[in-house]
Amino acid sequence: MTAETNADVTTVYEVKGMTCGHCEGAVTKELSALPGVASVQAVAATGRVTVTSAAPLDEEAVRAAVDEAGYDLAGTAA
Repeated sequence: MTAETNADVTTVYEVKGMTCGHCEGAVTKELSALPGVASVQAVAATGRVTVTSAAPLDEEAVRAAVDEAGYDLAGTAA
């Protein structure tokens, strides 16, 4: 097993509807289940979710995971 931390991709998404720690946990759980995801940090106060993955993620897969958690993906954060 090789650690390829230099090759990791970090993407920040904007998620609408998160208001508390439970929301953060639900979004984190669903996104963490996507293949290649190394870490997820959701912050309800900003609506931002930072995802680190081995390769760029398919936005539709991210949207489906966020939708499964009960929230709306607004897209990548500017």
